Amino acid sequence: MRIDEALAKSSELKSDSARVDVEHFLCFVLQKDPSYLRTWPEKELTSEQLSQFESMLVKRSQGVPVAHLTGRRGFWSFDLEVNEHTLIPRPDTETLVEWALELPLKSQSLAVDLGTGTGAIAIALALENPAWRMDAVEFVEPAADLARRNATRLRASNLKVLTGSWFEPLTEKYDLIVSNPPYIDPIDPHLMLGDVRFEPLSALTAEDEGLADLVYIIDKAPAYLNPDGWLLLEHGYDQAEQVANKLKQVGFEQVETRQDFGGNPRITGGCWRV
Repeated sequence: MRIDEALAKSSELKSDSARVDVEHFLCFVLQKDPSYLRTWPEKELTSEQLSQFESMLVKRSQGVPVAHLTGRRGFWSFDLEVNEHTLIPRPDTETLVEWALELPLKSQSLAVDLGTGTGAIAIALALENPAWRMDAVEFVEPAADLARRNATRLRASNLKVLTGSWFEPLTEKYDLIVSNPPYIDPIDPHLMLGDVRFEPLSALTAEDEGLADLVYIIDKAPAYLNPDGWLLLEHGYDQAEQVANKLKQVGFEQVETRQDFGGNPRITGGCWRV
């Protein structure tokens, strides 16, 4: 099968992003970038490449996420190894990274990412700020191991991954705390749709209509923040007001919400002055 014939298979793929999915699969089996597909449409896939490509099409039609089939996902300026133990990083989470990089923090700040998963947020911040000391906390041991592998491969040498629940393994105070915690209501019907069907529920859902972990982090964060330290949290599109109110109630100042790439209120944060 030629590359152009393989690309035409997108018309048969049961996926909302069929063309993009097929291009990802071809780039993966050929170990080439997307420009190669356009430059050499007449190139033939080997029998091994064709077998792997067709297997990926079948599994994708069954709903398996592209990231799980290729074992990687792009985030910020790098590719991450991903697997079934963590959330698949979403582009909208880059909004949190962008805001963190805008904050008026000292050049040698200490920051922590709670519930790091693949390490996406922590690695982005560590690479953008080599003088920072970056910690990341992950409760699930296989996910923590994955974050460590990603950090090592991407040479984020200023990042340390700790295993534990939220603040449990921390012994210092930080200038910045960031987190993309579980925030979906356990009875949300969207949990039966799309890629989330293949992601761990423990990384997706929280009690109290998805607010339990967000509230817990806000309540505990002041004890782990230096004066003028910041807390930034990703949350559901309909949770911004509740998160902002909780931050203000606890005593955070300069509370603000930022929109994601789709225009939804997605990241809320504030500064701890006390």
